[in-house]
Amino acid sequence: MIRSCVAGFAVLLLSATAAIAAPPATPAERAVATIADSAAFARARATLDAQHDQFVAEIIKLTEIPAPPFKEAARGAAYAEIFRTLGLRDVTIDPVGNVIGLRPGSDPKAPLIVISAHLDTVFPEGTVVTVRREGTKLHAPGIGDDTRGLGTLLAYIRALDAADIRTRHSILFVGTVGEEGRGDLRGVRHLLTKGSYKDRIGAFFSVDGSDPQRVTHGGVGSKRYHVVFKGPGGHSFGAFGIVNPMVAMSQAVTDLYKIDLPGTPKTTYAASVTGGGTSVNAIPSEVFMDFDMRSEDPAALADLEKRFLAIVKTAAETENKTRSTRVGSITVDPQPVGDRPAGRTSRDAMLVQTTAAAIKSIGYEPIYDASSTDSNIAMSLGIPAVTIGSGGLAGRAHSADEWIDVAKPESLRGMTVGLLALLAAAEMLPR
Repeated sequence: MIRSCVAGFAVLLLSATAAIAAPPATPAERAVATIADSAAFARARATLDAQHDQFVAEIIKLTEIPAPPFKEAARGAAYAEIFRTLGLRDVTIDPVGNVIGLRPGSDPKAPLIVISAHLDTVFPEGTVVTVRREGTKLHAPGIGDDTRGLGTLLAYIRALDAADIRTRHSILFVGTVGEEGRGDLRGVRHLLTKGSYKDRIGAFFSVDGSDPQRVTHGGVGSKRYHVVFKGPGGHSFGAFGIVNPMVAMSQAVTDLYKIDLPGTPKTTYAASVTGGGTSVNAIPSEVFMDFDMRSEDPAALADLEKRFLAIVKTAAETENKTRSTRVGSITVDPQPVGDRPAGRTSRDAMLVQTTAAAIKSIGYEPIYDASSTDSNIAMSLGIPAVTIGSGGLAGRAHSADEWIDVAKPESLRGMTVGLLALLAAAEMLPR
């Protein structure tokens, strides 16, 4: 009897100790749990399941409408028409080509929540974008980056409507232009700095990539230059000894790659594209090279840019001092072609907390990272922003054999993360 009582007391003591040791649920976790356990969210998830085939069909449809850099109009028009069909309010294509539709909330004075995916791809005009299907895998350029994201937004609209969920905050659904390459985030830049909703946005989601565990709360900034070196040019034999812009450019690359960068904050540079000259037996009169510099930290990026500009200037000056300028000298013109601001949303921010809680609620473990996405602009403006995945598996982004896997179980599980994070933000975002 005594042993039984002692054993029972021990069990109670262990249970009490475990309860004391377990950290209390955070406000974000409690909010997410309440939503996840609700009948309305169960109906929304059921809709994602029931309409998964339509989700896949829309990904294919949109993928097969080419959207090369600066030529997203055809895909944008098709996307706007789907927005209208789904009943979004005030559907517009803005002056730069963004597709925008509003789902009103119950509090018209509350800040808007934006959820976006980008319309453009990295692939040039003329790229074959026909989708090839192998089982549950879909192959086509741009299908994962970011056409699946576009399809995910449409699935969320249907799920919210079918479940009759009315959020407190209005949600602005956006297909942006110019996210890739020399687009330089022109779509989201316009949306957040010049668009009609620019002063009403309280939080920003970008759906880009597939990994549902990812919480991209850091924006990797970039500075990009097209640098043109010019000189008099001449015959490779007859004019030998005069200045050569190719030498100046080569020196600039060599000196750039002598810069030793810290591992933290991660900062990088790349000499990426080059060309010029007219003949194998001619000293070129003009050559060019493109350069890309990136950092998670604005100050580190600014310092690298300053050093880079000094390097290209010195390279031209050195060549002019080293060889003859009797028929002309070397000039250099560093032309900015890209400027993505660095930024960060604190891990303590409610948007990051609720997104991480949504990821955990679905059984994943959050992975916090930094990248270069549409969220950069929002972060740089002080708007809480994260980039999240659309769910499912994917691979070979930015290549002709890009693919996504739309196997239903993992696809639905991953999509559920974003929907739950969106609803949690709509509940927890301050008025």
